[in-house]
Amino acid sequence: MRVGIPKEIKNHEYRVGATPDSVREFVAHGHTVLVEQGAGAAIGLADAQYLAAGAELAATPEDVFARAELILKVKEPQPHECRWLRPDQVLFTYLHLAADPAQAQLLLASGVTAIAYETVTSPAGGLPLLAPMSEVAGRMAIQAGAMCLEKSHGGAGLLLGGVPGVAPANVVILGAGVVGSNAAAMAVGLGAQVTVVNHSVERLRRLDERFGNRIHTQVGTGVAIEALVLDADLVIGAALVPGAAAPKLVRRAWLARMRPGSVLVDVSIDQGGCFETSRPTTHAAPTYVVDGIVHYCVANMPGAVPRTSTFALNHVTLPFALALADKGWRQALADDPHLASGLNVQGGRITHAAVARALAPSIDSTEPPA
Repeated sequence: MRVGIPKEIKNHEYRVGATPDSVREFVAHGHTVLVEQGAGAAIGLADAQYLAAGAELAATPEDVFARAELILKVKEPQPHECRWLRPDQVLFTYLHLAADPAQAQLLLASGVTAIAYETVTSPAGGLPLLAPMSEVAGRMAIQAGAMCLEKSHGGAGLLLGGVPGVAPANVVILGAGVVGSNAAAMAVGLGAQVTVVNHSVERLRRLDERFGNRIHTQVGTGVAIEALVLDADLVIGAALVPGAAAPKLVRRAWLARMRPGSVLVDVSIDQGGCFETSRPTTHAAPTYVVDGIVHYCVANMPGAVPRTSTFALNHVTLPFALALADKGWRQALADDPHLASGLNVQGGRITHAAVARALAPSIDSTEPPA
């Protein structure tokens, strides 16, 4: 199979869909790999390394899309890239379609078979291709929040961990999954006061076993969330419903009652965000202020540490990508129901139930086939 690796073009996005080591594996399996020139240069992966691994270099992204049968990316295709896709291609990347009806409509029109990293499942019920980026984003959320709390970035002028005689910042984390637990680990390590909120007592119990009295836990009723948010210096939005839009957990009306200079970091922004006032931002312009509250809503947070993120992502995507190349998408999905859970678009239809429900008010062809 011809596997294509285009250069990522989203704002400040330097990750790449395959490392030279991954290319070497595809070549060993008998596949041809087309890598756009300079695709990995920003993270120290030179064209010479790809050539040494057995790749062919493509001068333009159009050449990659025109020749490849399987397109491997990191972020969702941008509108002009969607128009290069065709019915006989497979696209394997993060899509986050529930919050992006415009992209969904373009993918439907292209006829492409689109498999989303974020809805591939594991035998244990997890999301193995989302997990490494969630680990990165959870840890980065605390770094970003700490920066935003600095006065020069619009915050209240607080040091997250305080100093002897001065209380630390109060951090509230909405969600106890991979993002939430990694955010908690970072916040605890920096000496913050940490409360983790989740609807699942079992998840909270696991965090309590891990962190003991270094964190507080709270079942996430609406009343509890409101009280905690109003008393917070930093709120991390880490809510996730696989494939669906994120629930809105923080109301706009609450912001005027929060302390001025407090910070909201919405890691759920790829799925629409879990704060009513959230809107996607970029690494070039990461923050904005609503009612005196700083919002950080960068939609590709792990892109800020692209070398770490690229290698972490490739470690988990490679086995699935090899299966798609070795067997073709139909057989690969038939053999692996967990990979099949990643199928979001096929034959001009949305094929993932949660994505279909989220998109139904916006676009046609959203009912999964029988």
